[in-house]
Amino acid sequence: MAMIPSFFNNRRGSSIIFDPFSSFEAWDPFKDFPFPSSSLIPRENSAFVSTRIDWKETPEAHVFKADLPGLKKEEVKIEIEDDRVLQISGERNTEMEDKNDTWHRVERSSGKFLRRFRLPENAKMDQVKASMENGLLTVTVPKEEVKKHDVKAIEISG
Repeated sequence: MAMIPSFFNNRRGSSIIFDPFSSFEAWDPFKDFPFPSSSLIPRENSAFVSTRIDWKETPEAHVFKADLPGLKKEEVKIEIEDDRVLQISGERNTEMEDKNDTWHRVERSSGKFLRRFRLPENAKMDQVKASMENGLLTVTVPKEEVKKHDVKAIEISG
């Protein structure tokens, strides 16, 4: 057992932090966001509560994509907090049950979801755009242009 690395031991108490940029940059986009304990999420809602979101960085922007089948754009909320935090939340309600119906299987999830992402310093927080088409939510956060440093050759005397 000692030979198997533990992915559950960490430096920040009881929350598991995954930082995809740790080997490249010093900032941590998941800092201060503890992951919820599985015991706090009702089993019947856990699939929707843990909505998966892809985050990719292009030369121009940070792009977030979430599959939210069956949701309308009015049921999804996107917010930006002052400390560069993007929050995506929403809720899928359960179907109204008719007392004459017989359910054989209930597999679609329902309930609330909330995901938060700390954005890097180069994010243009005032230019965030979002679109939703066929259940795919796309949030685009443009990036500041990285200023190229001028390199000046220094002549050596002597």
